[in-house]
Amino acid sequence: MSGRAIRVLNVAEKPSVAKSVAEILSRRGGGGMRVRDGRSRYNRVFEFEYMIRNQRCFMVMTSVTGHLMELDFDERYKKWHSCDPAALYQAPVRKFVPQDKLDIRRTLEEEARKCEWLVLWLDCDREGENIAYEVIEVCTGAKSNLNIYRAHFSALIEREIHEAAQNLVRPNKLFADAVDARQEIDLRIGASFTRFQTMLLKDAFIIDLGEERNLVLSYGPCQFPTLGFIVERYWEMQAHEPEEFWTVNCSHTSEEGTASFTWLRGHLFDYASAIVIYEMCTEEPTATVINVKNHEKFKYPPHPLNTIELQKRSSRYYRMSSEHTMKVAEELYQAGFISYPRTETDNFSPNTDLAGIVRDQVEHPVWGPYAQRLLDPDARLWRNPGNGGHDDKAHPPIHPTKFSTGQSNWTQDHAKLYELVVRHFLACVSQPAVGAETTVEIDIAGEQFQANGRAIISKNYLDVYRFDSWGGSLLPTYTVGQQFIPTSLTLDSGVTRPPPLLSEADLLSCMDKLFNQAGIGTDATMHDHIKKLLDRCYATKDANTRFSPTKLGEALVMGYDDMGYELWKPYLRSMMEADMRAVSMGTKTKSQVLEICLQQMKACFLDARTNKAKLLDAMQLFFQRSNRPQGGDVNQGAVVRPCGACCESDMALRRTPNGSLMVGCMSYPLCRNVVWLPGSISEASVTNNICPTCTPGPVFMIQFKFRRLEIPPNYDVDHLGCIGGCDTILRELTEMCGRGPRNSAGTGRGQGGRETPRSTTSGTHSRLLFCTNCNQPGHSFDDCPSRFVNPRMPQSTHSNNGRYSDQLPCRQCGGPCVQRTANTENNRGRKFYKCQSENCGFFIWEDSILDNATGQGVGRARGRGARTVTASRSGRGRGRARGQRSANSDGVTFVTATGEPVSGRCFICGDPSHFANTCPERVRVDA
Repeated sequence: MSGRAIRVLNVAEKPSVAKSVAEILSRRGGGGMRVRDGRSRYNRVFEFEYMIRNQRCFMVMTSVTGHLMELDFDERYKKWHSCDPAALYQAPVRKFVPQDKLDIRRTLEEEARKCEWLVLWLDCDREGENIAYEVIEVCTGAKSNLNIYRAHFSALIEREIHEAAQNLVRPNKLFADAVDARQEIDLRIGASFTRFQTMLLKDAFIIDLGEERNLVLSYGPCQFPTLGFIVERYWEMQAHEPEEFWTVNCSHTSEEGTASFTWLRGHLFDYASAIVIYEMCTEEPTATVINVKNHEKFKYPPHPLNTIELQKRSSRYYRMSSEHTMKVAEELYQAGFISYPRTETDNFSPNTDLAGIVRDQVEHPVWGPYAQRLLDPDARLWRNPGNGGHDDKAHPPIHPTKFSTGQSNWTQDHAKLYELVVRHFLACVSQPAVGAETTVEIDIAGEQFQANGRAIISKNYLDVYRFDSWGGSLLPTYTVGQQFIPTSLTLDSGVTRPPPLLSEADLLSCMDKLFNQAGIGTDATMHDHIKKLLDRCYATKDANTRFSPTKLGEALVMGYDDMGYELWKPYLRSMMEADMRAVSMGTKTKSQVLEICLQQMKACFLDARTNKAKLLDAMQLFFQRSNRPQGGDVNQGAVVRPCGACCESDMALRRTPNGSLMVGCMSYPLCRNVVWLPGSISEASVTNNICPTCTPGPVFMIQFKFRRLEIPPNYDVDHLGCIGGCDTILRELTEMCGRGPRNSAGTGRGQGGRETPRSTTSGTHSRLLFCTNCNQPGHSFDDCPSRFVNPRMPQSTHSNNGRYSDQLPCRQCGGPCVQRTANTENNRGRKFYKCQSENCGFFIWEDSILDNATGQGVGRARGRGARTVTASRSGRGRGRARGQRSANSDGVTFVTATGEPVSGRCFICGDPSHFANTCPERVRVDA
């Protein structure tokens, strides 16, 4: 035994754990325990003496509060508009101690300088190992020659703590590296997609989640697959079409009771076939017993309890959320009543003293007698627990570690969860329930029916595990060859029903099955993913703990699904998690995994950004468009000129969601004045230069950069241009290159084609797309023909960017008219002019102005949103209206679609006796 005491710094993961470990170890030290404050008032310092393998130690015990460090980008990349989100895949990152934990760091540094050993009492998993190395980095920075050890324990009980202290090991750097790799990948993926989604959608749509200013549409590589399960089940429900079926049911009542027989065919969807079979049975109704089977049946107890089963069963039995379950379980663990609640293991080690755990519960007034029977060899109730097949090599299954009949500081949920853990443990070391099951098969006219009955012989584990039931009913006695006439024989109908929404237990099962299969996340983090979905308004949970996606959650999943990606499914993440395991096993390095994973996800991100129109189309199904300036890669909102249409707002440079560059009125949608720019532009920026000729001014000139391959060779790539109408180069390039994005031709967008969302893999959201501008089906708001200008429309000398014409004032109110394109069945594609004023319904067909011979439609709609006005002469109009003759010079009365006469005057000469299509002044001009 060494005479000199070694000073040892012990660091636990939480203050409560530090206190519990210090109390347990100090009792054996014999010198008592002293407590003093550290730099952080929440993380106190405990001092006591202890012997570690015959070595006297002066123990200094303190704690951190979870992770000591955070990972984030360098300062210049933290602001959302500081860089292209794609640059976040290479931007420098650093790990640092945040401001709120600087006092903890100071305590560790001060204590480490005075110590020789460092013993880490962190949770025994990869995350705990990563926190351990954060502590190591701080402590070795203060004193580089520390002797560093790791304590492994799974429960805050004396036996476990003393065993951990006497069997110290070295920390595992590979585990810490695996977590570092995951943190960096999650940071880069989450930040890039979150910024992309938020900047693309936040200002493009009205998304009312209560706090719109702080709206962040986050993306998480584990969170989105969890959302995918909820959305997929919701789509299955939406796609379900009830289908009627028929089944034949039979029952027989005797002195011994009633037996109900089910048809072995199940049911038929064809009524004719079902009625034929049923009539055969009614014509020969004698039933013959063809088989009677009696056999012993076992109902086995559950496997030892792991985290996911604890969450599922707590949700199913007590309606407790997974998040709340883990909170309560953590508190029970820190108080020493149960073992560590974050474990994937569902089988006990052969060295576990199972009988000792049962013995601790013998004095309990409720389940104590059952525990006593378990320990009695004559009762033959004991059975070694089954092996669930999972072992995380870190912690045993969840089990009780201390006896309690309920503590004064416990809530009802603490008592319930403790009871579940105890009863589950007692059940898993018990014999299965035994029952006698009888199956009787009968034949009626060649159709087979079957009835089942069960009698419980021995309940065994069901005596203590009150959450399970194994009901059944006894059957009358039947013998093979026996015949009888059924008491009832009916043909019953039913309808198929959709699957229900996922309950929390169902969702956890889906996550457990597919996540473990794909290697995603851990059981201990699943409740965090669910909580994030609820907090971020991607899903809701009802009183029955069933989940539904919100409009926002469904739109995001739908958008990525329409892109053809499975960002909402776990397969991409599973490849990353496989690489993390490889790092923890030493078969791959952290740098190798980071390089491969980030390269793959950056390519996925760039592809998603290229196809962002799919995400916008999906959002448009659920949310109304906004008139707020949208984010992008041009200086959005930079004023170019005053609007000559509404004369109230400015026109600003904008990039639409489908990539088109335009200069549009900032009062949109009240004013829809717009100037579309050539599709060959790659960059555009408003300058301080003012055009000396264009009015109304000032008109600021724009610095354009064109794509070389998309413009003729005799034009420069860089051009300082004006959109006021004086720039011949800009006008020529617009005519040659067209307007809008260059990739629109491939999709039919902007070329007269209409794009509808494709079905998902499950065919559940092939919905009809309705335009929010004109309320017509078949196209989206961005593709609405009524929003775009016809480049061949008649213009005056002082035209307002080709959108409004001074030659076409409203004959009702004198205001400017806007050109639209009809989308009704009879007039689809036909151009007309409509008054811009909301309170005026005047409109006129374009072809009635351009055609010299006949007027093909002029009139006035009654109010906003009224049906189209039509008029005809000589039968040449589309949609000829019948009306009464009046005193007009041509003998024609113009009427609305409802037959009411339209009053007005010629807008060319002002004569009320005729309309513009027969105006003599127009004839002279055209001649």
